[in-house]
Amino acid sequence: MNKIFLYAIILFIVVSCKNTNINKLSDEEIINKIFITAEEGQESYKDLKYLTDNFPKRLACYPQSIEAAKWAKTIMGQLNLDTTFLQEARVMNWERGDIEIGEIRINNQVIPVNVCVLGRGISTGEEGIEGRLIEVKSLEDFNQIPQDKIKGKIVFFNQAMNPELKNTFQAYGEAAGQRFMGPIMAAEKGAIGAVIRSLTTSVDTFPHTGTTRKPENEPTVPAVSIATKHANLLSDLIEQNPDLKFFFKTNCINKPDTITYNAIGELKGIEFPNEYIIVGGHLDSWDNSPGAHDDGGGCMQSIEVLRIFKKIGYKPKHSIRAVMYMDEEISQGGGRAYAEQAKIKGEKHIFAIESDRGVTQPQGFSIDADQQIIDKINSWSYLFEPYEINTFVKGGGGVDIGPLKNQGTALAGLLTDPTHYFDWHHCANDTFDKINRSEMQKGAATMAALIYLIDKYGLE
Repeated sequence: MNKIFLYAIILFIVVSCKNTNINKLSDEEIINKIFITAEEGQESYKDLKYLTDNFPKRLACYPQSIEAAKWAKTIMGQLNLDTTFLQEARVMNWERGDIEIGEIRINNQVIPVNVCVLGRGISTGEEGIEGRLIEVKSLEDFNQIPQDKIKGKIVFFNQAMNPELKNTFQAYGEAAGQRFMGPIMAAEKGAIGAVIRSLTTSVDTFPHTGTTRKPENEPTVPAVSIATKHANLLSDLIEQNPDLKFFFKTNCINKPDTITYNAIGELKGIEFPNEYIIVGGHLDSWDNSPGAHDDGGGCMQSIEVLRIFKKIGYKPKHSIRAVMYMDEEISQGGGRAYAEQAKIKGEKHIFAIESDRGVTQPQGFSIDADQQIIDKINSWSYLFEPYEINTFVKGGGGVDIGPLKNQGTALAGLLTDPTHYFDWHHCANDTFDKINRSEMQKGAATMAALIYLIDKYGLE
């Protein structure tokens, strides 16, 4: 009994010394420790491989999303956090189906092309759709075409992302309207279908999916995205053969909403346990993809933030949660559910950051907050300079954490090198082999460093 008591005293002294030592370090020293600890880590990289190998195509409404959430809760539990739990979320229930056929038809010649149906889209029916095409290079061009030129045809929205823009997210934003609104606009002018150029900066054979608007009381038409290499081929063939026809067939279905879960892990704050700092990503991925960059990597980075704090012995003042959101891709049910529960429970969220721009080289933060908060975060920028983190700009935080803004939460998004992100985005090419472990770990350290500063100094 005396030995057990002695061991307990020794353990208490060791732990106390460890915590005292971390508290005595300067901000520069603690942040350096965060980055070194992250670079040494292997767990998140291995976990991401496990996730993409065992739970690919994890659309929020599919059974594997629930299994992925349970697994995420398990690996967070292995960190000996103060709390881990699953949080129920209602999500839109859309299924891709197992038929996606696209063909260019010129007289008796059939040329297969790679297509995929858009999320929330509607089926072509058993017969599929065949028709002549009318090609447009932008929604503005489409609006200039009279209805009688479009009625009964398939509209080919062929606006490419601007390759000259360094910020590929800007290029994506400029072209994304054709995917989201194109089918509705086509229906309004009497078209029978829509074919939409994949939103990617590369010319490849991967069709890139994404949501299209699914209105309640407005007409829409079946639509597919087409791989950029095949979009270029189709455009060339239309010029040579204006009367060619396009055929596509899908059997997707919209079903009643269903239930899935966010997975959450928490380090309890020692001074302000009822005030929260959030780091998160979305665990769901498109069902044509393993979802390594979008957004399995962001989820593993978020868990890594907690792992780093545990490893260095940092005891946060505020409670810090890693949240693996569900349903970012289809209807954002996980983000809404989290914010709703926070409001019901009276939880105060002072800050939330999201990683959902790929896990490439981190560059800094976009901040959605009052200017005084942006200025305060900017005042810490010198601490990030040794790690080549130098972008602190006013901007969006992220889709999943967005619902917290109405509760007064300051938001931020991790900015990463965007050069190749849209080569992988929403397609089968978003695989684990595209992940650089060191860059992913550096992104986790970047978020952990900012969270440490906010936890220590607050934002007021």
